[in-house]
Amino acid sequence: MNISAAALPYRPCAGIVLMNADGCVFVGERIDTPGAWQMPQGGIDEGESIEEAAFRELMEETGTDKAEIVHILDEPIRYDLPEPLLKSLWGGQFRGQEQRWVYMRFTGTDGDINLNVHEPPEFSAWGWVEPEAVMERIVPFKREVYEKVLAVLATLDV
Repeated sequence: MNISAAALPYRPCAGIVLMNADGCVFVGERIDTPGAWQMPQGGIDEGESIEEAAFRELMEETGTDKAEIVHILDEPIRYDLPEPLLKSLWGGQFRGQEQRWVYMRFTGTDGDINLNVHEPPEFSAWGWVEPEAVMERIVPFKREVYEKVLAVLATLDV
């Protein structure tokens, strides 16, 4: 039996906007998809708070927890996976993600970032990017989410 994507739930997820002292945003190039960049993000485990998930994912993906929360987006933002990815990601159990975004100020140094803390690593490369330039690197199906997230960032005093 083939289940329609519309019948599948969204995967609970924490997204992280990590800003450095220069006002740039951390982005990583996905190790499994060269050329696809994104901000750190990942699933929220059962019983885990948004804050706990955000710090866990930050550590797993960047190797550091040197950050402080500045803001948590009130409303989750959803996105649907493109049809070709539906069966290959998350065992075909989810239609997309329902993301809670956490805005963080980076309190460490670039030397604190280590992409190889988690096995396998999520990212093959990373960098600090001006918020206006983030959209150029993001896969098309996540752009609407990133537009909303970055619009809120522009209103924050980070």
